[in-house]
Amino acid sequence: MAKAIKILLIEDDQNLADNIVGFLQDFADVTAVTDGLDGEFEAKESPFDLIICDLMLPGQSGLNIIKNVREAKVVTPVLILTAKASLDDKIEGFNVGADDYLTKPFHREELLVRVKALLRRTGVYSEDNTITVGELTINLENRGVQVHGQSVKLVGKEFDILTYLGQNKNIIVTRDQIFDRVWGVDSDTTINVVNIYLNNLRRKLEAVDQGGLIKTLRNIGFILEVPDDEAD
Repeated sequence: MAKAIKILLIEDDQNLADNIVGFLQDFADVTAVTDGLDGEFEAKESPFDLIICDLMLPGQSGLNIIKNVREAKVVTPVLILTAKASLDDKIEGFNVGADDYLTKPFHREELLVRVKALLRRTGVYSEDNTITVGELTINLENRGVQVHGQSVKLVGKEFDILTYLGQNKNIIVTRDQIFDRVWGVDSDTTINVVNIYLNNLRRKLEAVDQGGLIKTLRNIGFILEVPDDEAD
């Protein structure tokens, strides 16, 4: 499976974190941090599709992390994973902005089911491992792309950019967000590389769709829009 899904795991139990990363590694790219302050920084600065967060953490509590990222307008789904099992704890978790709550100990299979359910809600994951936007189909399994039934050959980061736009269809994505997602915040490459790959991607897509699938909002970002008939 092409691991286009990116998950942030904030868990201070190193053994448990390692086990979760190992279990999910065939499904997603998982970044694991063990400190709450580091976790909050990653959640705010890097584009993830899902955050799995413990509540009792060194540096910063999980509740404060969720509260702070929501105040920072980060809308990434959050799954709380904790030993705190009381109703009051669960209510507090949802009140600060969590999307789901799973108590320890847990079955790995249930964790995966909940992860998939949250990702389906945001359109990042589908059971057939494809993303569809109008006449555009992106196959994450074989990294294939079709427009109006015609195959479009994309290479490397061209495919990664299109996938990221497809996972965020109808949402404006900035150049910085594309760079951080595809190249990584620690990359030595300059952000101008985004323009080069976007131009190549557009040229290939427009060869089979003259209307242009990727729209540019000047000085704002880019968007892969859902056609009106599909949005209904």
